[in-house]
Amino acid sequence: MSSILVIDDDPEARKVFETVLERGGHAVSAAGSGDEGLRLFHDTPVDLVIVDVLMPEKGGLETIVELQHGFPAVKLIAVSGGFQKRTDRDHVLAGTLGVHRTLAKPFTPEELLRVVQETLDG
Repeated sequence: MSSILVIDDDPEARKVFETVLERGGHAVSAAGSGDEGLRLFHDTPVDLVIVDVLMPEKGGLETIVELQHGFPAVKLIAVSGGFQKRTDRDHVLAGTLGVHRTLAKPFTPEELLRVVQETLDG
């Protein structure tokens, strides 16, 4: 069982992540903002962090940068509805920042579990 932190400002999206990942056998913690997610991660490091790129206040890209700077070994998945096009600016930036995978919203439970497992195995 892996521990996963989900950082997403949308409560419905967080619930979907939690439900699917817990059914997949993972321990999940969730945060509604980048700042809250960073606090949770500092308190209890996890195996994987899933970050929504488009969030108010501290955005997902800024959160990714802070995680990478402080914890370069952390495995990261960047998630966004904007990743529908492979040339999307945030998708390119996320890859440049060193995230292991990106995932486009909406996604199926099977897609989420596959991307999570591939990231954990990688």
